Amino acid sequence: MGSREFLLFYFLTGTLAGIFSFFVYVASDQLFVFLMGASGAVFAVSLAYAVFFPDSTIYIWGILPVRAPIMVLGMTAIGLFSMVFGINRGVAHLTHLAGFGFAWLYFLVRFRVNPWQRLRMR
Repeated sequence: MGSREFLLFYFLTGTLAGIFSFFVYVASDQLFVFLMGASGAVFAVSLAYAVFFPDSTIYIWGILPVRAPIMVLGMTAIGLFSMVFGINRGVAHLTHLAGFGFAWLYFLVRFRVNPWQRLRMR
């Protein structure tokens, strides 16, 4: 990806995830939600890692080996489940999911790569 492309990717996906979340919260009359941090960008980077290195293994808690695409899909499922069922209130699950979504769009538009095809590679 390169340093400049990575910085563009990181800042763009993080900013768009935060702005998207802000407008969704305002539109749903949740005016006292505080959004801070870079979690949307971090989740976008995790998707990028899985797209670039679909065969890599990540060790959860240092002992449980999981392929990167499985980890990303699992993080997405957990975030979606937590958002829908209101688990861990105070965590911006929408921002995390928006980070994934904007990273997905970034790969489609900027690289002309469908992340789903790369995540399914073996």
